[in-house]
Amino acid sequence: MFSIAIQQQQYKTYILSDETAGSHLEVVPERGGIITRWQVKGEEIFYLDTERFTNPELSVRGGNPILFPICGNLPDNTYTLNGKPYTLKQHGFARDLPWEVTDQLTTDKAALTLVLNSNEQTKAVYPFDFQVVFTYELQGNTLLIKQHYHNLSSTPLPFSAGFHPYFLAGDKNQLEFAIPSQEYQDQKTKEVHSFNGNFDFSRDEIDFAFGQITSQSASVTDHSRKLKLTLDSDDIFSLLVFWTLKGKEFYCLEPWSAPRNSLNTGEKLTVLEPGASYTASVKLTADFF
Repeated sequence: MFSIAIQQQQYKTYILSDETAGSHLEVVPERGGIITRWQVKGEEIFYLDTERFTNPELSVRGGNPILFPICGNLPDNTYTLNGKPYTLKQHGFARDLPWEVTDQLTTDKAALTLVLNSNEQTKAVYPFDFQVVFTYELQGNTLLIKQHYHNLSSTPLPFSAGFHPYFLAGDKNQLEFAIPSQEYQDQKTKEVHSFNGNFDFSRDEIDFAFGQITSQSASVTDHSRKLKLTLDSDDIFSLLVFWTLKGKEFYCLEPWSAPRNSLNTGEKLTVLEPGASYTASVKLTADFF
């Protein structure tokens, strides 16, 4: 049995449920369209810093923030278009703006559709007309995120897109990684290193970009929780970023369509012609064993 309930917490929160599977999803449209919570069999899959979440001045650290129209940051938060500089902060604006719920479905799955349209605020920093439509689908132990990017401008629309999921992990030394790449770039030093499947969690921060991925599927097994998480993404997501901080009970495995600064360099940037659209999906599966 599938259902969608609405709770007025600090923000209006949509709660998608698959009662048979014991899975639940919480979505807060006005706080960047974010999924704040995902439970499977009563277990929390996502981490959420609730103190930061309650402060609208701070970026959300937790759940599954949306990255659009850039992933990562730009040098001095600046890019140039047709000779004119624009300021765009890290990961873009989609995670900060309110999204509008346009559809709900509770037959065969629990699904919620949200829309972000360009407006004067977005065009001041990103001078394009666009519409982004996401549908979150909860069914059993899977979370599917369908995306539709539509260029409503009379000029080509350049963008990159991705997600920044925060996965809950109490003991990171109990994690086993299956990341389909043999090398990564340290995003701090820009050095490229070979990857043997392990991370040094004694470091204060790990910020690694895996750009040469050989598969669109990655997984992390948490032996302390007996949980295997699998991330499957469409071909547009050309790299995976792993990020974590020492002493924090989370790790992030982020599908990005293009690397940092692609709006300036053009590297792996997606460009939609006027009137064109692009669809993509990301699927997360949580298996307990």
